[in-house]
Amino acid sequence: MNKIGYYLQEHVSGEVVTSVDARRYFSTDNSVLSLNPALILYPRNENDVRKATRFTWQLAERNRIIPITARGAGTDRSGAAIGNGIIMVFPAHMNRILELDTKSGEVIVEPGINYGKLQQTLQTHGRFLPPFPATFEYSTIGGAVANNASGEKSIKYGTMRDYVQSLRVVLANGEVIVTQRISKRELNKKLGLTSFEGEIYRSIDTLLEEQKSTVEQMNRNIARNSAGYNLLDVKHNDGSFDLTPLFVGSQGTLGIVTEVTLGTELHNPETALIVASFDDLEHLQAAIISLKAANGMPSAIELVDSNLLNFVATLNPNQLKGVIEKPYPSFVLLVEYDSTGRQQKRDIKRCTKILKQHATNIQVETEYDKQENLWKIRQTSVTAMVHASGNIKALPIIDDGVVPVDRLKDYISGIYEMFKRNHLDAAIWGHAGDASLHMRPHLDLSQLGDRQKAFRLIDEYYNLVIDLGGTICGGHGDGRLRGPFLEKMYGSEVYELFQKVKKIFDPYGTLNPGVKVNVTMDDLKSLLRHEYSINHLYEHLPRT
Repeated sequence: MNKIGYYLQEHVSGEVVTSVDARRYFSTDNSVLSLNPALILYPRNENDVRKATRFTWQLAERNRIIPITARGAGTDRSGAAIGNGIIMVFPAHMNRILELDTKSGEVIVEPGINYGKLQQTLQTHGRFLPPFPATFEYSTIGGAVANNASGEKSIKYGTMRDYVQSLRVVLANGEVIVTQRISKRELNKKLGLTSFEGEIYRSIDTLLEEQKSTVEQMNRNIARNSAGYNLLDVKHNDGSFDLTPLFVGSQGTLGIVTEVTLGTELHNPETALIVASFDDLEHLQAAIISLKAANGMPSAIELVDSNLLNFVATLNPNQLKGVIEKPYPSFVLLVEYDSTGRQQKRDIKRCTKILKQHATNIQVETEYDKQENLWKIRQTSVTAMVHASGNIKALPIIDDGVVPVDRLKDYISGIYEMFKRNHLDAAIWGHAGDASLHMRPHLDLSQLGDRQKAFRLIDEYYNLVIDLGGTICGGHGDGRLRGPFLEKMYGSEVYELFQKVKKIFDPYGTLNPGVKVNVTMDDLKSLLRHEYSINHLYEHLPRT
């Protein structure tokens, strides 16, 4: 163990590990990037987090930078859960439900708690946390907060930032703050503090007041957006103030979250599912726009294309047997409603009326077992993600873009053209109601040509999304992979604000540097793996 490891082990109650195999394990997350850490810290409590951050701050004051990267289950696809300093791993110890109010549904948890286990607990009380990502069964709440996670239910219920009510955060210098919406009078008290917290409040308040017009440029006509730092929701017109929106989606670059207070929703397991087939993009887009404009928002509008279905049928002819028959339609839409009683019946009637104008076939199911069978259509994406042919793997390099729904047709057409241009087979799935799509090119990173093609695809894809007025990330975070496109998406003025925010919270650059801001494509080239693997996720079933 190195000197830093010995020092930390002496002062923290958690464990410090510097073995080669542990460092190798934490050198990767679910992205295509790799970076070896100096050591691993398993904090047992908030005090451990404080001591570690205070230590790195003191070293930074002497011009020695040792970064800290907070990490949950390592499912991040943007390279935000790797770093060359201290990897702070939360699921080992800081994984508890601290408080649950069964009447209001408010729950207080530690960041390392498994999302799926929390969801199970909530559902026993008739509640649920809606913005769960596809990886919720094996990812953490801390990771969901860090990425402002979203998923199939976000079309109706919103993203993680809509449910985070308060945070306990350890700042870069080891101070602990509690974030929540405070009144104008309470803000004035914060502005008078002589601590680092007071300095942050003063700096952010000044930035927002002086750069109002620039901040307003962040507005996008899209359903979800996790790109950059959310300055739009910090200060309201009534003078109230909340730093929470900055931390949600910040991927550990502004502070380290040690406690999360969440709101939840009532859960209705008795849903209705409508499956519709489409032969062209015009009718598909028109149907989705009409469904979203109608009274009664669906709880999910999911999509798969025929390319994905045919790919799965080639690999496993029995996987879709009895679920959907060949020849497959160009697109399949799965529309779910979780409303109750008469309202659900009205929603089904309204939905089928809309779909009959555009779809070639419609099927309605209210029985749970039959719905589960139909959901297999959407779950075929798993097969595409885990399929490998030698070193050729499905790479998570060009997904999570979101565009305005009225540009969905152009988005899908652009993706097909991009894959054809690069001599690759395209298959698309995702959250069609939010125009948030996923795809995985199959490439061999051990081959120079495919590594070059990977970077070409990254450049073409994110430029396509930006040109369509969209965002480079809906719920997976900018990380390292998408960070280089942040300036083009927002423009140089907004990007400079992001850099200033980072500097305000992290003046020495000890908190997950190289993530979100101040990262270039050249930075990524040396980090690209030569062989992609998701071995540490096979215990579960990787989804998207």
